[in-house]
Amino acid sequence: MIESQFVQWFGENRIVWGLVGGVVIAGMNLVGALAILVWRNPSQRGLDTSLGFAGGVMIAAAFTSLLIPAIEQYGDLLTTSIGFALGVGFLAVSERWVPYVHRFITGETGVEAMMAESGASHHHEIDYSSGRLAGVIVFIIAITLHNMPEGLAVGVGFGSGNLGDAIPLMLAIGTQNIPEGFAVAVAARNAGLGSLWYASVTGLRAGIVEIPIAVFGAAAVTVAEPLLPYAMGFAAGGMLFVIVNDILPQTHGNGHDRAATLGTMAGLLLMLSLDIALA
Repeated sequence: MIESQFVQWFGENRIVWGLVGGVVIAGMNLVGALAILVWRNPSQRGLDTSLGFAGGVMIAAAFTSLLIPAIEQYGDLLTTSIGFALGVGFLAVSERWVPYVHRFITGETGVEAMMAESGASHHHEIDYSSGRLAGVIVFIIAITLHNMPEGLAVGVGFGSGNLGDAIPLMLAIGTQNIPEGFAVAVAARNAGLGSLWYASVTGLRAGIVEIPIAVFGAAAVTVAEPLLPYAMGFAAGGMLFVIVNDILPQTHGNGHDRAATLGTMAGLLLMLSLDIALA
């Protein structure tokens, strides 16, 4: 079984497991970023479909690997719900940081200035072809913030000691990191941030935050196991907030709604298949 093989390779220290999980999901972010070396000029339809796929994977992972296991294993809907609400609240507040980052970069003020600079019609909807450096930097920072609950989710999953849930979650989040990493690399390249290799490294930078967050999540629940249902709920809440508030709206404002929806359905199906195959 994959769980026993994982233990054979990496031992039984849950913090080490969290580190491995963080490295894997950040590495898959790099795989997505490196795709720009092959797919240099993706269409908006292709981007919308791939991000829709990422959203579908994350939706399924939030339920099958975080919320449902937390409730079933600990039998406490209340604590999981509290953690969920805290995760949503944290990401909702973090969304407010982005306009201040833009103000620091450009000297402009207000959300409207950020939207005008990026060519966006909604929060974080960056026009990949605009070439506006400040808007792309804001986009990259937003993706970095969004990766935090993903890293936490993986760390908490391994910290719980349940490899049967943690490994599918790691693979699911890693899989959805591929189109995210690619989107960041494309945005960086179109902004003129240098060579294709530099754009790829920029994509990795957006996901590298997942490694320390994953280790923190594994360490926190290892020393404080009663925090597990809160932590799993928190990670799920943060992930679902990102999907509903940012990823899915981005994919449905460019005239490719059907392709993006089919991508989401494919992501859901893949994650559910992984969950069953690795159970």
